[in-house]
Amino acid sequence: MIKIDISQIHDFIPGNGIKALEPSIKDAILALENGSGAGNDFIGWMNLASGTDKSLIDAIEDTARQLRENCEVVVVAGIGGSYLGSRAVIEALSNSFSQSVRDGRNPQILFAGHNISEDYLYELTEYLKDKKFGIINISKSGTTTETALAFRLLKKQCEDQFGKDTARKVTVAITDAKRGAARVTADKEGYRSFVIPDNVGGRFSVLTPVGLLPIAVAGYDIRQLIKGAADMEGMTTGAVAFNDNPAAQYAAARNALYRNGKKIEILVNFQPKLHYLSEWWKQLYGESEGKDGKGIFPASVDFSTDLHSMGQWIQEGERTIFETVISVDKVKHSVLVPADDENLDGLNYMAGKHVDEVNKMAELGTRLAHIDGGVPNIRITVPELTEYWIGQLIYMFEKGCGISGYVLGVNPFNQPGVEAYKKNMFALLGKPGYEEESKKILARINK
Repeated sequence: MIKIDISQIHDFIPGNGIKALEPSIKDAILALENGSGAGNDFIGWMNLASGTDKSLIDAIEDTARQLRENCEVVVVAGIGGSYLGSRAVIEALSNSFSQSVRDGRNPQILFAGHNISEDYLYELTEYLKDKKFGIINISKSGTTTETALAFRLLKKQCEDQFGKDTARKVTVAITDAKRGAARVTADKEGYRSFVIPDNVGGRFSVLTPVGLLPIAVAGYDIRQLIKGAADMEGMTTGAVAFNDNPAAQYAAARNALYRNGKKIEILVNFQPKLHYLSEWWKQLYGESEGKDGKGIFPASVDFSTDLHSMGQWIQEGERTIFETVISVDKVKHSVLVPADDENLDGLNYMAGKHVDEVNKMAELGTRLAHIDGGVPNIRITVPELTEYWIGQLIYMFEKGCGISGYVLGVNPFNQPGVEAYKKNMFALLGKPGYEEESKKILARINK
């Protein structure tokens, strides 16, 4: 199983901080399991893996096969939890330079609807002009500005290039079961569609069709992903002892550190394939805990790259941070450092070593240096980057987030603050119904 080591935080917590939190951790797990906590109408993610309907997986795999057979490129339109989970898994499993290297048959997966950049959308539509492409539109409402705008452009381009009949066959909607503009469009156009469960929020949706379909289209084994998550689900129940429960230990460690002035958590990887896993994690914890004037700020770095930009601040800056390091035991490939007769770069002492051994020593050396510099360190060890182990990691973070939010004293399943910018944007753009807000904003700007 995935392992967690919190031994390097004890010197930074006075008294018996972790032990003192165990009763609160147990209460939080029980609240999640019996549905008695805040936001309990959004805890459907808890048993997604163990309760996944086989017929749903069959349908997802069948749809993925059809898209693979008919498309060179599939564009996933979504924002936040509607794209970050699938992108995290796909990037972790893919060849760094070609998603299709795995078997030569899988389409390239691109993403849209996660920004409002005119240049991005222009360059995407230009790139698609000579490609056979399909679309996966992921939106519960169908009116999220970023995603709806991208889908409107992609839908028109697909229909113009291939005709409405072909476009219908290569467009899939993942949306609400009954309501919303995306559901109306899917039913009217006859798109194949999947449902976003009402009791699962976007940032917890990677094990629903939201994440599973794009991952399957990319050619990866969603059954193993689900199995890994299901096994971790069993390892993180209230019946499991604290010392054997990685989600409980993670939630306790970060809350103990937070109570002792560590307000920023930096998720660290030494494997660039995990960059988007960090992006998904930032949304998961930032949106879940950042409310009511509380919450650990989630940040991330890619080492050793960022040691040459952020390393100085982490080593000697304000001591309000702690690190959670994701360490990957086994890499996929073998590259040895060659010997060089002239040895001008002075690297012959590494000759014959695997590059990953060099990377592992960089990881260990960095952890030791940062601990010495006053940075507490949590280490999460993943055996290797496969669907199964990534499934475990995803569920561990999700369960840890639910536990941690309850211990912190917030509802980890709502996100009231994300609407503020939308109201201002709609008013500034002159959206019907926002006239009064528009007047207030214009008066404020012109003051």
